[in-house]
Amino acid sequence: MTLAIFDLDNTLLAGDSDHAWGAFLVEEGMVDAEEYRKANDRFYQEYLNGELDMLHYLGFALQPLASHSMEQLLVWREAFMARKIRPMLQRKATALLDSHREQGHTLMIITATNRFVTEPIAEAMGIEHLIATEPELVNGRYTGEVAGTPSFQDGKVTRLDDWLDAYGESLDGAWFYSDSHNDLPLLKKVDNPVAVDPDPTLETFARDNGWKVMSLRDSEEPGQ
Repeated sequence: MTLAIFDLDNTLLAGDSDHAWGAFLVEEGMVDAEEYRKANDRFYQEYLNGELDMLHYLGFALQPLASHSMEQLLVWREAFMARKIRPMLQRKATALLDSHREQGHTLMIITATNRFVTEPIAEAMGIEHLIATEPELVNGRYTGEVAGTPSFQDGKVTRLDDWLDAYGESLDGAWFYSDSHNDLPLLKKVDNPVAVDPDPTLETFARDNGWKVMSLRDSEEPGQ
């Protein structure tokens, strides 16, 4: 198979689902608004700067999952999908996915955002294969801990290598689309790296190395 791999946040989506989930928790009064908002914004800026301590961040981000029942979390997630994610969907991203499907490629999302947040997004996009950071689940309840390696920076390569081994596949001819310099370890490994609405660091690297640079941002409001 030929893999077409996509980062999610600010690549397929016109926004960041992880940060949006934190904003949603604040808006719904599920967390201490002022403290959580400040921490959520600080961690997001550290991510953009390439300075994020992922395990420190996950200790913060996964705690709300551990504080509530799965039943309640699923109710909130449905509202989150409608209110926060639908407006981030992009027509050009849908067209790009369809183009790869027509070529017979196998589609995958690989994201540092946790599976609880991203699984319904992948399903909504019709993408079967999802590699995401895995929140630990014990007896149907989240613990607030991480299971395995977070799929962030070099961790994306590790997790993808594990997937390739499990499926007996390779990266021959593979594509990877991303907006972030945090994804350079994986972008450097594929035959077809593409910078999508890239941050300045990634855009400079991509242009210096002759990579394709493109935009998926719609001219109209997304999700309309």
